[in-house]
Amino acid sequence: MSDTTQTTQPLAQPRGIHHVRLSVTDIERSKAFYTALVGAEPAVDKTSELSSDPGAVEDPQKLFGGAVFALGDQILGLRPVPGASGQTFSPERPGLDHISLAVGSRADLDAASARLAAAGIEHGEVIEIPAQEMAVLSIQDPDDINLELTAPLG
Repeated sequence: MSDTTQTTQPLAQPRGIHHVRLSVTDIERSKAFYTALVGAEPAVDKTSELSSDPGAVEDPQKLFGGAVFALGDQILGLRPVPGASGQTFSPERPGLDHISLAVGSRADLDAASARLAAAGIEHGEVIEIPAQEMAVLSIQDPDDINLELTAPLG
């Protein structure tokens, strides 16, 4: 690939992130976790396809046997990975480091922290990062994928 640092015309002109899809080891467990986290059922759920069509995990028309959640204008998808049982995510490998989900305020982070604690879900403390004008609350999903809930300061 050629050096693009000197290119004045972008190679593509994305307007934002359309969706993120996470590979998961147990689709039902992850679907339940994200349903509880976002407070909504999946907008599209093709997980039932897995019981009648084992090939669904390879079919983009069937969302690879996964589910998607609508988060405002963005989409968060879950895709089952056959044969990955026992494996966990690592931000130390190339690929994804974490996903940050926006909430409205610091008070929303504090409320989420209390609800996570009441549900027995491990999470970090709310951390303020003044240099970035935000506060974050860290959570690990069932596959150990790091999620941050992020709110603006002030």
